[in-house]
Amino acid sequence: MGDEIILIGPSGAGKSTQGKLLARRLGLPQCSMDDLRWDYYREIGFDEDKEREIREKEGLEEVLRYWKPFEVHAVERLLAEHHDCVIDFGAGHSVYETDDLFARVQKALTPYPNVVLLLPSPDLDESVRVLLKRRPDLPPGVNEHFVRHHSNHDLAKIVIYTDGQKPKETRDAILKVVADKASTA
Repeated sequence: MGDEIILIGPSGAGKSTQGKLLARRLGLPQCSMDDLRWDYYREIGFDEDKEREIREKEGLEEVLRYWKPFEVHAVERLLAEHHDCVIDFGAGHSVYETDDLFARVQKALTPYPNVVLLLPSPDLDESVRVLLKRRPDLPPGVNEHFVRHHSNHDLAKIVIYTDGQKPKETRDAILKVVADKASTA
């Protein structure tokens, strides 16, 4: 692994914004899962009609479940193809309900020292409140699940709290922790 910084966290935590800022500062490409996910999903049989049917009959929660095997594949493919860049995952790409899927993502991320979880606050209740304000379009339980679920916390090797910081301050905080880790490695 090279200079990768991988950003994970709930929707609205600032992953895409930080991806852009970090890539620009470091002179590295930005690789956003949101730009690549559907192509990766289709490689292993993602079916838009099936997703639509699930959404209409069973709702968003079941759609999120349907996506899980595709999300794991996307993580594995993205990490295999993209090196020396700043990577921002989609919110669901770091949260898994089953041990087998979680283990695959954990294995894929093991070699990367800079897996950064972005959260508004160390207080999870406060993080949920902040994210509800940032993403009022999401059903409330979705981001709360992403904030509280063990996956993000178990995969992260660095945690950065963003509330009250300007985006460039958060970027600089990430860079400081990454540099400090590199100097002690």
